[in-house]
Amino acid sequence: MLEQVSCSPCDTCISKLLKDVFILLLLLLSWYLISKTSLLCRRFEPFLKKQLSFILFLCRRFSERGDKGWLRSLFVHKVDARKDAHSNLLSKKETSNLYKIQFHNVKPECLEAYNSLQVEVQTRLHLDQDYPCEVVGSWNTWYGDQDQAVHLWRYRGGYPALTECLNKLRNNKEYLEFRKERAKMLISRRNQLLLEFSFWNEPLPRPGPNIYELRTYKLKPGTMIEWGNHWARAIKYRQENNEAVGGFFSQIGDLYVVHHLWAYKSLQSREETRNSAWLKEGWDSSVYYTGTGNTHTHSVTIKCSPVQQQH
Repeated sequence: MLEQVSCSPCDTCISKLLKDVFILLLLLLSWYLISKTSLLCRRFEPFLKKQLSFILFLCRRFSERGDKGWLRSLFVHKVDARKDAHSNLLSKKETSNLYKIQFHNVKPECLEAYNSLQVEVQTRLHLDQDYPCEVVGSWNTWYGDQDQAVHLWRYRGGYPALTECLNKLRNNKEYLEFRKERAKMLISRRNQLLLEFSFWNEPLPRPGPNIYELRTYKLKPGTMIEWGNHWARAIKYRQENNEAVGGFFSQIGDLYVVHHLWAYKSLQSREETRNSAWLKEGWDSSVYYTGTGNTHTHSVTIKCSPVQQQH
C-alpha cells in the first residue's frame, strides 16, 4: 500500500517563486504602459498570459499544502497564543471568590412550597459561620423560563471553601432530608461554577424592592479575552444608576458562558436606563464588538431576592 505524502515548499522554492512573481509583475506593468502605442507587445501577450497562469497555479498549489499556506500567512494577522488561563487573566486577583449559580425548574403547583422550604434552609446556611458559603441572591423568574428558581452562592476561599462546604453538607442529616423533599418538587436542575470579572462590581446587598435582569451570553471559543477587553471599557457607561450588580464567566459546567446581572427599580426604569446608555459616545461600538463574538443571548427578568438588604 502506498501512502501519499504531501510536501511543503522549501525556502529556495518560495524565494524563486517570489522572484518570478516580481519579474512577471514588472513585465505586465511594462506591457500595459506601451500596449496602446506599440504593436510589438502583441507578440509577447501569449507568453505573458502563459507565465501568469503558471505562476497563479503554483501560488494556489503552495497555499493549499501544509497546515498553513505560506501565501496565506503573508496576509493573515497572527495573534500570539495566550500565556495564561482565562481564570487568571480576567478574574479578580485580590479575592478568591468562587460562585455557583443554580437553575431549578419547579413543578408549577409546588413553586410556593419550594420557595418557603428553600428560603428556610438557605437562611440557616447563610448565617451559620461553620459553612464557608453565603447566598448572594435567590430569585423566581418573572419573564423568561416560567416556574424557575435561580440561586447564586458565593464561596469565599475558592475551591477549597466549596469542597469544605460540600463535605460538611454530606454529613448534615437535616440538609439531606431537605434535598429529598426538594427533589419531589423539581422537574430538572443544573448549575455552573463561576468566577467574577475583575472590572465588575462585587455583588452586594442593596435597598429594595428591585427587579433583576440576568443576561446570559454563549461565546465563541477563543473570544473570552476579547469580550473581557471590550466590556472593561463598556461597563463605565452603565454605572450612573447603580444598575450593574455583577459579571461572571463559567469555569465548570457549560463553558464559554458569561452572565451579567443588572438591577432596576422597575421595568420602566430598565428601559430608560438602557436607552440613556445609547446616547453616550462609545457604548454603541462596545456593544457591536462584543456581539461579534457572541453566538447566543438569553435574558430573564427575575425578582424577590435576598441580595436586597434583608439579611
